[in-house]
Amino acid sequence: QVQLVESGGGLVQAGGSLRLSCVANGRIYRIYTMGWYRQIPGKQRELVVDISRGGSTNYADSAKGRFAISRDDAKNTVSLQMNELKPDDTAVYYCSAAVNSEGTLYSTAYWGQGTQVTVSS
Repeated sequence: QVQLVESGGGLVQAGGSLRLSCVANGRIYRIYTMGWYRQIPGKQRELVVDISRGGSTNYADSAKGRFAISRDDAKNTVSLQMNELKPDDTAVYYCSAAVNSEGTLYSTAYWGQGTQVTVSS
């Protein structure tokens, strides 16, 4: 079993910055794509950005130029640096990872528990 544990959410004023981190724990053989999603109550969860094992990134238009994703495969972590935050960025942010666990031949998608980000105007 694999668990994703997020940290770093909180309350920030518009224009400020936050850094989210996520660590994957468990019997991990290899992690493929990792990413960050967000969800506002009453709306569907949406992709913010993801990053492949090779480092290719895919940013939502709303995140381009303000957010930066990074990963450390030695530590099984993925981070999201969020700058120039806006009230519209307020949401619960979820970490995701496609993980090949030890002893398996396939990858499974895992989700973190979510961390609240609130941006005040």
